[in-house]
Amino acid sequence: MSKDNRKRIIEMLSNSGEEFISGESISKELGISRAAVWKHINYLKENGYEIEAINKKGYRIVDVNSDVIIPEQITANLDTKFVGQNIKYFQEIDSTNNYAKDNFESLKDGTLIISEYQSAGKGRLGKNWQSNIGEGIWMSLMLKPEIPVYKAPFLTLVAGAAILNAFRNIGVDAEIKWPNDIVLNGKKICGILTEMVAEVERVGCVVIGMGINVNTMLFPGELSEKATSLKKEGFELKRSDIIREIMHEFEKLYTTYIEYGSKEEVISVCRKYSVLIGKDVYIINKNHREKVYCMDISDDGNLIVKHDDGVIEEVISGEVSVRGQNGYI
Repeated sequence: MSKDNRKRIIEMLSNSGEEFISGESISKELGISRAAVWKHINYLKENGYEIEAINKKGYRIVDVNSDVIIPEQITANLDTKFVGQNIKYFQEIDSTNNYAKDNFESLKDGTLIISEYQSAGKGRLGKNWQSNIGEGIWMSLMLKPEIPVYKAPFLTLVAGAAILNAFRNIGVDAEIKWPNDIVLNGKKICGILTEMVAEVERVGCVVIGMGINVNTMLFPGELSEKATSLKKEGFELKRSDIIREIMHEFEKLYTTYIEYGSKEEVISVCRKYSVLIGKDVYIINKNHREKVYCMDISDDGNLIVKHDDGVIEEVISGEVSVRGQNGYI
């Protein structure tokens, strides 16, 4: 079955509201048989769409299960030029980041890899990332920017700003813990892991992994003290809607950075919604831990801190972790 036809059917049913669309009109519009239309409708039903079918009237969407991610549903109303327009979807995979890096040569620029479950999901500094079925958004965006290697790390902040903007567009007052954690009500709701495949000074691809806790209600052990989810904080949101909004916001910021080298909007967002600026925090580099005062985020995206002896320094993310005085933030 053609995914393009399925996408068109979703668009037609979504745009019709409460009105029915006949199988015959769908068949004529797409140039496919009535039997093919019926197969597409059944596929959508099996994957979470509640579609009402009445003889001699046709079909209409009643509801969509909020837990269901269907690539065609995401792309049906996605207004980007290339980011997220090509989706690789899996029920289970070891790591969406690994898949993107291993297959980047055959993937289109802007391909989004999504999996319901990751058996080896990973966070920053080699940490494991819990990614269970139906509980969150586990995805990686594969990009092929024509930029020097040293410009790639800034894309972590581009992703962070895009996620912040997307969340705030849908009513979630999230904040950012530099450089790669999105925070809600003082707890982590999303982590970003940026990896790169490069040869000397040439970037082969940049992969931005995003793990977002959407429906998780129970966090084991220490995670319960520093992690939360949208549902746990009272937000009932559809994962497909969140993904679409992030792709929309990301492409705008990404294009501005890649084409014009502008960091201004990204830095502005990260400063405005920072949970670190104006606080004493701990900078952790391997086994070394030091308390510093967080002053600002520089125009290049580095953390500006003041040491106890008055020395001011710019901290580059790299292998550094940041912790609050009394815990996570």
